[in-house]
Amino acid sequence: MGEDAYKPDFPSETIREGKVQVLVPKLEAYGVKPSDYAPSKAPVFYNPVMEFNRDLTVLAFQAYQRMVNREISICEPLTSQGIRGVRFAAEVEGVKKVLISDVNLSAFKLAKHNVRVNRLEKQVTVKHKDANCVLSCHASPRKRFDVIDVDPFGSPAPYIESAVRALRNGGLLASTATDMAPLCGVHPKACIRKYGGKPLRAEYCHELAVRLLAGCTASLAAKHDVGVRMVFSHSSMHYIRVYVQIAYGAKKADESVRNLGYILHCFNCLHRETKLQPFGSVQCPECGSKMDYAGPLWLGSIFDADFVELMMKEAKTVAFKNSARIAKLLALTRDEASAPITYYVLDKLSGKLGVPSPSNQAFANALRNSGYQAAPTHFNTRGIRTNALALTLDKLLREIISS
Repeated sequence: MGEDAYKPDFPSETIREGKVQVLVPKLEAYGVKPSDYAPSKAPVFYNPVMEFNRDLTVLAFQAYQRMVNREISICEPLTSQGIRGVRFAAEVEGVKKVLISDVNLSAFKLAKHNVRVNRLEKQVTVKHKDANCVLSCHASPRKRFDVIDVDPFGSPAPYIESAVRALRNGGLLASTATDMAPLCGVHPKACIRKYGGKPLRAEYCHELAVRLLAGCTASLAAKHDVGVRMVFSHSSMHYIRVYVQIAYGAKKADESVRNLGYILHCFNCLHRETKLQPFGSVQCPECGSKMDYAGPLWLGSIFDADFVELMMKEAKTVAFKNSARIAKLLALTRDEASAPITYYVLDKLSGKLGVPSPSNQAFANALRNSGYQAAPTHFNTRGIRTNALALTLDKLLREIISS
């Protein structure tokens, strides 16, 4: 079949992203904007807003390849039109092979066309199969991948266990979750059902979402005597993204399980704390109110400073449309790696006290001058990570406003 032989039976257009050129559904034909795009409107899913996600993934996979210092194989079992897999093959150095697949026949044909247009047939294999089927078929030792990218519309939970089994020792699993309503506590039953942990509608719910997905991944991996280490994560727009490196062995799995626990939260004074074990009714140690909780979830680090540094180094060698935004995100997550768990939102604190909200810098300086940690967070532009207690924050806030 020649390059021009394939003609999709739906409105389409050719776009450029990164170093590749791909054919995608023409969203204008479906009467929607990218921001409100519903995948059911088109026969093949495509979201231009996720270019930022794809750029970061290219950097993360390149950082991983530099870290292991050998040729790697990548699997993307929910490829849609193939843009992610095609970019991995074209832009990540040291990639030996990429396997992409989609159960949707139109997506399979379109992905195959995009591989051919970019002359990547020797590097990229396209399958027309269910995602879990593809992953399960590569669970035996000599068929496993170095990197697996699970990027569904909705929850990645149904694919995580198959992905873990299809990764070689030391492999990297990247997962995207777009079902933020369950993860952020709007639909708690759905979150418990899918991720095995209870969410909270707290001001730091996006961090809780990352920790719920990471905890779910650790729990599912542990069933197979596999441990996980979080190397990078981020919350952007309508989704969260989690990157974990796996390690074979019961001891490694036990180490991961020890990172699972609960975050207790007081909705009265905003105090929060962590617990490793289940508990009964707990009173807030600061104000005496009954505390709510989220979990079980991941209590360990959700960023690895060394891995983020590798990504930052790679980011300096490429020119993405989103380069400035990427640089800012990576700088924040690197600094967050050593900061306390969860963050306080200044507007929430000042709103509770009925006082004006100071600048982030003024509040951070006041915390540091009082001997506490203070670090910004990429999760919220008004968020600050600190080891100060909630009532201490109230005291400092009043002092800043009255001075």
